[in-house]
Amino acid sequence: MTSETLKHIAIIMDGNSRWAKQRGMLAASGHKAGVERIRDVLRACVEEGVEVLTVFAFSSENWRRPPSEVNALMSLFLGYLRKEARKLRDENVSVRIIGSRDRFSPRIQQAMAEAESITDGGERTLVIAADYGGKWDIAQAAKSLAQKAVAGEIDPDSIDSSMIEPYTALSDLPPLDLLIRTGGEYRISNFLLWQSAYAEFYFTDVFWPDFDGVELKKAVANFYCRQRRFGGREPENKNNSGIASA
Repeated sequence: MTSETLKHIAIIMDGNSRWAKQRGMLAASGHKAGVERIRDVLRACVEEGVEVLTVFAFSSENWRRPPSEVNALMSLFLGYLRKEARKLRDENVSVRIIGSRDRFSPRIQQAMAEAESITDGGERTLVIAADYGGKWDIAQAAKSLAQKAVAGEIDPDSIDSSMIEPYTALSDLPPLDLLIRTGGEYRISNFLLWQSAYAEFYFTDVFWPDFDGVELKKAVANFYCRQRRFGGREPENKNNSGIASA
């Protein structure tokens, strides 16, 4: 069992559309139910002592979905930011939004900035990944380092992973401990690729609109049953295969 303290959870909130389809409803209804679920999960995270919750709200690839679904998602996102910001501030939770903002409407960009400003200084953090992709994140970090190299501020030969890290999203927050994906899929879909290097993964068939605080606590309990070695061996060297476990 791990002795590590769980500080940072990330969630791929999958299964909204399938949840709605099972009930004979439009995909937008599933997304609306999913938005409401964030509140319960965030509350459970606070009860478990988790400092950071990062949710995958809208990926770089989600723009390819039908326009009606994208419009519904944008409307829900705008409504959530406007409705929840002051509630989160009162609960001492800061909002941070990561990803490219260029393709969002001016109204949504303004709501993003206002939500971050209103909630600034909270003891816990809700990170919303919107128009975000893990490859984009790493590319942005590489671009920043390339600009410094061109300017003569750094030697390209000196670049290593420790130099890339500060330019990635979330670099100032606790490292990612647990990545959860709901909805029965077993992939991370270009989410937090850099940050997931040594995170524990938890996959569940439960659709996101049904993933409540009880389900979150099941994932937390599962995390604490694991042995985290970060590329080394268990203290008692129980692995006799001669191959170091990851």
